[in-house]
Amino acid sequence: MDNKDAENLFFIPFNTGGHWLLLAINPIREIVYYLDSLGNDWTTYPDMKVLIDTVLQAFRAQRDIQTSRRGANSITWIKVACPQQRNQIDCGYFMLRFMRDTLVLGRLKIPTDYFDEFKYAFYTKDQVDEIKEEWCQFMIKLNVCS
Repeated sequence: MDNKDAENLFFIPFNTGGHWLLLAINPIREIVYYLDSLGNDWTTYPDMKVLIDTVLQAFRAQRDIQTSRRGANSITWIKVACPQQRNQIDCGYFMLRFMRDTLVLGRLKIPTDYFDEFKYAFYTKDQVDEIKEEWCQFMIKLNVCS
């Protein structure tokens, strides 16, 4: 295994059918970091877990990893204690902020109690507005709104 390959995180914004959350996945190490601004456990969304576990198992099979050696249950799900939203509408912005925080810090692992630099019970209105502004500027640069 190439060490460089082992240290990749793939971000999966996931919509449960009315709520956005973030999955950060290291497919080589079979680790799924679960960040939910409503504080739900991944068992709240069993179809999501089955889907992601199935994708990782297929990825494992493509790499010719023996299932008997690793086992289907070797996928590690880690619930991250991330900032929580105080309303029912900002989940998409929180998901974007979680992704941004991870990328800004350049980290390849997400602590279970979130990053010290961004450890808040809640984001302030200014912190949420900041990610809204960044998203708007990104969309303008893409010329999506013309």
